[in-house]
Amino acid sequence: MLKIWGNADSVNVQKVLWCCEEAGIAYERIDAGRHHGVVNTPEFRKLNPNGLVPTIDDDGFVVWESNTIVRYLAAQYAPGSLWPADARSRAEADRWMDWANSTLWPTLLPLFRAFMRTPEPQRDAAAIEHARRESIEELSVLDAHLAAHDFVGGATFTMGDIAVGCGAWRWMALPVERPRLPHLQRWFERLAARPAYRKVVMLPLS
Repeated sequence: MLKIWGNADSVNVQKVLWCCEEAGIAYERIDAGRHHGVVNTPEFRKLNPNGLVPTIDDDGFVVWESNTIVRYLAAQYAPGSLWPADARSRAEADRWMDWANSTLWPTLLPLFRAFMRTPEPQRDAAAIEHARRESIEELSVLDAHLAAHDFVGGATFTMGDIAVGCGAWRWMALPVERPRLPHLQRWFERLAARPAYRKVVMLPLS
């Protein structure tokens, strides 16, 4: 059985869990990271020398880096659906996965840390507002794209939605003022209708 190391409330671990749920992959999740520890043990460092989650072991094949894991699982267990068969469709999903990591998450992370990791008296209101505006700017790019697409990779749900959707839940759940981005909202509602998204992603933030 596929083994997944990682805490269930991690945005990156949730990508992997969501992918497994959508693809019908049986898995065992092992608590690791944050208050669970484990990641600095010699045993874990043999699996992932970076000491980070998620890390998976698929019948002896070890993979780390969340987007890489999602790509591997999609290709291995959901070809033609989560892993688009057409190279151009796959590239569409692929680029939004990279965008989620390189562009969107760096703007959302300061907001998440401010509200979920910083005591209220220590919060920097100016920094929060700056991060909020940057997040809106990036999410507006996604909103414009979704004006012509049901999902980030095109007409169907793919691995691209998994990578972007985990960050999108943070944006929707954080206590910030959000402008009306109708296409983003429509897409988010499509995700929220999926049982797997509700099960492993739409959890109280912590």
